[in-house]
Amino acid sequence: MSDAKPWAQSMPENQFKRMRDILAAPSPVGLEGAMTYGVLKPYFESYMPDGWAVRQFTGNAGIVLDSDPGADDKFTVMVIGHADKIRMQVRSIGEDGKIWINSDSFLPMTLLGNKVQMFSEDPDNPGNYRTLNGGTVEAIGAIHFADRALRSGESGIKPEQLYVELGIHGENKKEQIEKLGIRPGDSILLDRKIERGFAPDTFSGAYLDNGLGCFVTAEVGREIAEAGGLDNVRVLCAIATHEEIGRFGSRVMAGEMEPDAIIGTDVNHDYVAAPNLGDKRPVELEMGEGFTMSVGSIVSEQLNQVVESTAREFDIPLQRDMVGRDTGTDGMAGALASIDAAATSIGYPIRNMHTVSELGYTGDVLAAVHVIAKSIQSLDSQDPDRDKWPVDYPRLDKASSLSHQGGHESDEEDSE
Repeated sequence: MSDAKPWAQSMPENQFKRMRDILAAPSPVGLEGAMTYGVLKPYFESYMPDGWAVRQFTGNAGIVLDSDPGADDKFTVMVIGHADKIRMQVRSIGEDGKIWINSDSFLPMTLLGNKVQMFSEDPDNPGNYRTLNGGTVEAIGAIHFADRALRSGESGIKPEQLYVELGIHGENKKEQIEKLGIRPGDSILLDRKIERGFAPDTFSGAYLDNGLGCFVTAEVGREIAEAGGLDNVRVLCAIATHEEIGRFGSRVMAGEMEPDAIIGTDVNHDYVAAPNLGDKRPVELEMGEGFTMSVGSIVSEQLNQVVESTAREFDIPLQRDMVGRDTGTDGMAGALASIDAAATSIGYPIRNMHTVSELGYTGDVLAAVHVIAKSIQSLDSQDPDRDKWPVDYPRLDKASSLSHQGGHESDEEDSE
């Protein structure tokens, strides 16, 4: 394969390890520091040129790599991934030693039998956390204890049936757990790192949503830095928090830094491989066919034109995704923060979203990295004026006529 198309090649092992380290960082909603400060901040600092800086925040653990701090007069593009992972939480502790949990955005039945990590703050030493490994998520205990409808598949697992099994036995089971310091609200994460898949250039594991977006954002910064930086555009590589509970982190970042353009980057669905969706006529997005670009919602057609033109120029495979009222990603950060910013959303189709076995294709991820980086470099070469870009909004009243192919005469000819 040609060196001009790195997205069409296997991901190098050092880059795959970098992606694995980012996805492995224990970063449940509200406790994202392991990824932002433990992995990404040191990585940003390892490649950022002199003059670049990492911005930190008071109310959340998000970070922003800023290519030109203080250059508020420059056209500014913010690329956003989010570090927070869907987490289960402790609800209560039963006398029988069961730790009852919520399922958050997981389908309850997909959690059964999976190993988890629990994170508990030391009640005697606030601010210090301990990790508890070895538990599994359960609900029924055994098929023998399930009712007829559940055993036949006519009904499913309800969220309130879920608990973490630690194998506690003996006297005073609840007291044994409480002595460990486990309390309501403690976070629980699925315990599975990504690994290479069976099919070429695939990988599988938990929390591709949205460690992949953070990886893409970090790699965009690296690619721009290694190419010599930017002259006319300021780039902000943002790692947001609290996305999974309402995209609160990215809207704060957008409100604080007021970029001119926002590119949210997040996982998307492989609708072609999804079972039982054929009659719903979904967008035909497919893993292995390139990055996805959202069209609709608040997405800027002008910004999309830059992305699509860049993809064509460099032969980067692109799939158009139709979105309705909401992109469902941090691409909405500007609108949610009530700031004026051109926006779009770039994704990569995966399978089994919100499970322990999310599955992706490295080529789609690399395609997203390169198209975002090169789109920003293309804007830089245009030296955009933040007060005038964009001025040429699409005008459908000036659209050219696509004449009927049946040979009918025009209205003017009819009038003669």
